[in-house]
Amino acid sequence: MSDPNAARAEPRSAAARSVAAFGLYLAVLGAGLALAPNTMLAIFRQPPTSEPWLRILGIVACVLGGYYLAAARGDAVVFFRASVWGRAVGAVGFALLVACGIAPKFVLLMAALDAAGAASTWTLMRRSG
Repeated sequence: MSDPNAARAEPRSAAARSVAAFGLYLAVLGAGLALAPNTMLAIFRQPPTSEPWLRILGIVACVLGGYYLAAARGDAVVFFRASVWGRAVGAVGFALLVACGIAPKFVLLMAALDAAGAASTWTLMRRSG
């Protein structure tokens, strides 16, 4: 049986703390998109929208952020490894969207954050063995 207090535990390893930081980033970004998408767009000098897609994406980001936070608390190394690959693929995908002229240049900031987060988690996992 699993420890009922494990979900409340603080991240134990440096890799877990890096995953928790990324989870917090996703949760905050998601909340902003879900609750105030036009404010988020204005930060990046993008025109406002009445479409629901940013709010939908915001909810998805919040849920994913919760997964990252729970995995960090449980020191779920398998999740950490998968997240490194997922964030690397996301970074490349975002950069390709910008390079192809499909996404605005501020999306490169998201690509950089994904790449930095993936590199940080990978490095910290390697250091811990």
